[in-house]
Amino acid sequence: MGSSALSLTLLLMSFIHSGLTQVSPRSTLTVTPDNTVFTGERVILTCVIESDHRDWEYMWKKGKTEVSESKINTFTIKQAKTSDAGLYTCEGERRGRPNKSQSNSVSLSVKDLPRSTLTVTPDNTVFTGERVRLMCEIESDHRDWRYEWRKDSVKLQSSERYTVERNTLTIEGSESSDAGQYTCRGHIEGRSVSSQSSSAVSLSVKDLPKTELTVDPKSPVFTGETVDLKCVIESDHRDWRYEWNKDSVKLQSSDRYTVNTDTLTIRAVTTSDEGQYTCRGQRDKRPNSSQESEPINLSVNAASSSLLVTGVVVGSSVCLLFFLSLLLMWRYKKNKDQQRNINQTSVPNQSAQSQLENFPLQSADSDHIYNDGTEVNKRDKDDSDPLRDVTYSEVTVKKKMDKAKAESNNVTYSEVGKRGKKCKSKDINPAGASDLTYAQINIQDKKKTKGKGP
Repeated sequence: MGSSALSLTLLLMSFIHSGLTQVSPRSTLTVTPDNTVFTGERVILTCVIESDHRDWEYMWKKGKTEVSESKINTFTIKQAKTSDAGLYTCEGERRGRPNKSQSNSVSLSVKDLPRSTLTVTPDNTVFTGERVRLMCEIESDHRDWRYEWRKDSVKLQSSERYTVERNTLTIEGSESSDAGQYTCRGHIEGRSVSSQSSSAVSLSVKDLPKTELTVDPKSPVFTGETVDLKCVIESDHRDWRYEWNKDSVKLQSSDRYTVNTDTLTIRAVTTSDEGQYTCRGQRDKRPNSSQESEPINLSVNAASSSLLVTGVVVGSSVCLLFFLSLLLMWRYKKNKDQQRNINQTSVPNQSAQSQLENFPLQSADSDHIYNDGTEVNKRDKDDSDPLRDVTYSEVTVKKKMDKAKAESNNVTYSEVGKRGKKCKSKDINPAGASDLTYAQINIQDKKKTKGKGP
């Protein structure tokens, strides 16, 4: 009897101890989409109590302050603000046993939307045909951004010319229609947030420098001629390398095809050189090339015989004119030297006003010689230059034969200079003609008098 009472007492005590020491169920608090969110995002906090009971009532706290009157196991922030950041906890209560559960604390961070920066390579101003890369950088630790591109506020779609790889938009073979204002921003997969839109970047597309091709001589040309093709690029740059094409095939330098900077020279042109010629410029820096020139058609005709004859005649005429010019120059120099010799042999101190007339010159044993003289200059009495006086030219020999003489000489006087007073008589006594000067006397022949011996 006593032992039975003792056993019952021990059993009741064990039941009481087990009820007093029962552990409360564990609570777990989760945040969606993440513990770090951006302003404007929708945030959901969920409280999960590990219990088979479903009659729990929930209470939400931020720090020690209750933030919701809702009794459900979720707490929703529709548009997060920076003021929503803090430590959150949830508690569960029920009427029965167990009657209470409290979660751990969860930190919520709310950041401003990340900024986006857009850059353009190679430059904001590009040339037609160039490849352009636009890169969007987002200031965020997240790496799962999905990028959105807009041009003039219109969303761009991928195409053959527009390709997107992660944060880079590539435009192949830019055209003038690609010019405009570009922006970018990022979206995180599965979330309602996006980065801030980047500042607009202006893209300008310019035409490549124009190229003009000229040919000298103008087409058609004749076989054997030398032809120069010149490539002119409308650009301030001077470091161009020139590319030449004939019928769309690139030309290589050879013995007949030589390139000197912007000029292609074709020597001894033949009919095989006929065709369409174009040129363009290449350089290492931007712009890397110029536009291709408009094609020039080169026609080559066979040289005709009449053209050859014409060339010979023209060449001969030029040579003849050159020879005649040399001959006239020589003649002029010779006459000038003769004039200088006459002036140097003139007698000084003659009258300034002398007059020349036709008169016979007479010596003891010679015929009369008549001279046509021309007065060259009249001098003042004070003029001391003895060389500026009268020049005699075109001396005419009037032959008279004196039969009484044993022998007679015909004498020719040329270029006789006369100084002194003007003679009133045409007959001049040779014996007393002290005012006459005879220069350059040439004996042309000797004749024997009739009836005289040697």
